[in-house]
Amino acid sequence: MNSPAPAHTPTIEIAQTPGTWAGLAAVLKASSKRPGRIESLQPVCYLRPAVPLDAADISAYAKVCGYKHEQGVPLLYPQMLTFPLAMAYFASSYCPWPAMGTVHLANRVQQNAPLHVGDVLRVEMRPGLLLAHEKGQVFTLEFQIWKNQTLVWEATQTLLRLGVPNPSGSPYVSALHNAQPLSVQTSFMADAGIGRRYGRVSGDLNPIHLSALSAKLFGFRRAIAHGMWTQARALAAMLPQQPLAQADVHVEFKTPLYLPARATLWSTSAVAGLLPHNALFEVRNAKGDKPHLRASLSYIL
Repeated sequence: MNSPAPAHTPTIEIAQTPGTWAGLAAVLKASSKRPGRIESLQPVCYLRPAVPLDAADISAYAKVCGYKHEQGVPLLYPQMLTFPLAMAYFASSYCPWPAMGTVHLANRVQQNAPLHVGDVLRVEMRPGLLLAHEKGQVFTLEFQIWKNQTLVWEATQTLLRLGVPNPSGSPYVSALHNAQPLSVQTSFMADAGIGRRYGRVSGDLNPIHLSALSAKLFGFRRAIAHGMWTQARALAAMLPQQPLAQADVHVEFKTPLYLPARATLWSTSAVAGLLPHNALFEVRNAKGDKPHLRASLSYIL
């Protein structure tokens, strides 16, 4: 397989990413875009041509998400490398809608080969499908990460642009329907400051995650945890204490996790290294009667 985009697709190289605040300012500036119906997403490829897996950055991410050093490069960490590309896309004319008011519905990650600190990677992002939703327009962003000529990691981010009338595409359908019994395995605390700490390591400084005051400006009663942090925190508890060779995790985000809160982790099997290589899991509220996310997981050591 070859990584370069097709000749007919414009390619935008981002050799140096802007600072976190500069990137956020560009996205906020693009908030003047007005939601509307479109027939298709314009083709474009955003890329970072040579991104090292940095030990200090991985360590900071692992600490915030609850990973241990012996687990190696966390499964979701490479998505941090894609964030500048998504920010650039939302700030551009290629994206018809602003980032603010766009909801993260689902995320699927596939790791195809082992990842190691010091690997130098090519990171790519392309817009994907349009799907119709009762609340607006669903669209996907497709990410690929290459090491030399090998596709080592890929992801699909599924997003909902609220308020788009008569949306395009086939109906969006949930892919995760859990008919199996789950049992509570452990719990973890999502403290009031986790949104700020995760925002610093991920670059995602959306105001809805930072404080109760900034979240209220966007209609939330308190700050909410990043969905990707909640998923990562669950995976840190579920995955074995050694690096992964391959993995596939598919998550759908259900309800906000308001901060601070205690969350409970439910799965089809025990955690702490006893998990089989295939499982379903949910992160629920402290009572266990409301899911914040639902997911499936498989992996190979």
